[in-house]
This record gives sequence, structure tokens and C-alpha cells, in this order.
Amino acid sequence: MKNIVNTFTEKPSGPLQSYRSPFWIMVGKEIADHIRSWRFIVLLGLVVLTFWGATAVAMNNIREAVAKVKDTDHLFLYLKLLTTTEGNLPPFHVFLNFLGPLLGISLGFDAINAEQQRGTLIRIMAQPVYRDNLLLSKFVSALILVGTLFFTLTLLMVGCGIILTGVLIETEEILRILSFTFVCVVYIGFWLGLSILLSIRFKQAATSALTAIGIWLFFTVFYQIIINLVVKSFIPDGNQLTEVDIYRYNEIIRSLMRLAPSQLYTDATTTLLMPAIRSLGPLTMEQMVGALPSPLPFKESLMIVWPQVSGLIAITIALFALSYYIFMRREIRS
Repeated sequence: MKNIVNTFTEKPSGPLQSYRSPFWIMVGKEIADHIRSWRFIVLLGLVVLTFWGATAVAMNNIREAVAKVKDTDHLFLYLKLLTTTEGNLPPFHVFLNFLGPLLGISLGFDAINAEQQRGTLIRIMAQPVYRDNLLLSKFVSALILVGTLFFTLTLLMVGCGIILTGVLIETEEILRILSFTFVCVVYIGFWLGLSILLSIRFKQAATSALTAIGIWLFFTVFYQIIINLVVKSFIPDGNQLTEVDIYRYNEIIRSLMRLAPSQLYTDATTTLLMPAIRSLGPLTMEQMVGALPSPLPFKESLMIVWPQVSGLIAITIALFALSYYIFMRREIRS
């Protein structure tokens, strides 16, 4: 935002004078600032290195599978590139459960308070710029960067798979991989919205960053431990439990675990990348009657994870709406 004030005051020149709205000017400037920042370059290197390592390990296993299997109609080769592992290195979608929040937090923890500390926020607001455009540009620019990054990695993965194996990608695989990319962007968007909210709430960038990391650690490490301890304290003696009681307590634990964004992301990505998964919970014998051991169509898998995907979208929008409300009522001259 250092030169953004001069950009607003410059008049278009030339025979065809085009007008660009202040919003898209700010989006372009934010994208350029992110690309030139060292923290984004470091995180980009980590994500690319993780993707390369997980894909290289999976590629070695996939080439052996392709050599043994003649009919590749239901092999789902490109889905296995994102889920196959030898045990030494987790799959890529599991890595993203760890790196995704860090990427979102790093892109937004100083979005507003850093501008206020440098004194550029008042200068920007002195121009014909609305507050909502400023806040929205911070959010949209980061999502454009993240979406471009994961879409590019997806194209590289598909291209390398075609070159090394010679197997063409199926339409259902394309839909599942694109859905996986969308879920990743939404998941990172949640942590981005949280970090922007904290950057509005706290005046110091270090405070907002530490608070966001603390929330991430709570949901990643401690939340599951707390839920298990609380639920187990209400469970009677194991000898007195019936199958119905065990099923009910497991359902309570799963419902409480789905309040964590990381669990929603894990459920959604696992179901989309593994067509063999038919349910996110245990199935009764009545539900298994007549079921065929075959992969689910994409539409059926999407219906299973639709509550998780819609939940991630809803909490992301809610966080941004709360940020908008607080920022619109905040005094920025002090």
C-alpha cells in the first residue's frame, strides 16, 4: 500500500483512457506486495516442497500399480497421487491440514494493524475509497494467490502423471481434484478471515499473529483431547454399555469434533479423494444390506461431504462479516 495513494490520484492518459475501480487497484497492489514479501516466498517454498515430496513418493508406487493393472478404468490414478504414501511421508492433503492454516495466518495477521502502524491507513481513507473495498481487497487478493497456487500445482501434478504413466485423466477425477482444490482454498480462507479479524481487533501485528497461532494449536492439538476427556467422564462402566450406547457416544464425539475446522477439512478432502468411502461414520448392518463394493460416483461423494463444505463456507463468511462490522465501526484516526 505504499504507492497506492499516488495510484488513486493519477489520471489515465492516452487516446483510450480506461477507468479502473479503486477496489481492483488495491487488489492488484496487495497481490504484488504479497509476491514480493519474504514470508510468502518461504511459505510458497514449503508448500511446493511438500507437494513435490508427497507426489514423488506416490509416483513411484503408482508406476508399479499401472504396470500390474491392465484395465485402468477404475484405477483413479491421479487421486492416488494425492493419497498414496509409503508411511515415511504423509499424503499431500494431510500436509495441507498443517500448512494451510499457517499460509492463511501469514497472509492476514497484519492486514490492518500494520497499515495503521505505518500511518498509511488514514492516507488511504482520505482518498475516494470505501472501507469495505479496502477490507475486501485484503481478503480477495490473498484468496486469488492461494487459488492460483493450488490450481497450478494441480496442473503440474496431472501433467507429470500423464508424461510418466501415459494414462489419461478421467472426467470424474478432474471433478474430484477441482473440488479438493476448492475445499483447500476455502479452508485457508477461514484462517485468513480469522487472522484479518484479529488484525482489526489488536493494534500490534505480533499479538494478532500469536493469537491466531494459539487458536490453530488449540483446534489441532488440544480440542480432540478435551472432547474425549469430557465425553468419557459421562460414559458409565464399559460392561454396562450396549451397542446402541456405544454408537450414540461415538456419534456425540463425532458431532463435537466437527466443530473444529480441521475436522471439517479432513472429512471433506478424504471423501472427495477416496471414492471407496461411503460414510463418515460407522454403518449398521441394515445400512450395509445390498451395498456393492464399488467406488461411489462423484455426486454421491459430494452429497456426503456437503454439510462439511457448507460449514466451512459459512464460518468463513461469518468471520469476514464480523471483521467488516468491527472495521466499519472502528476509529482509525487514533
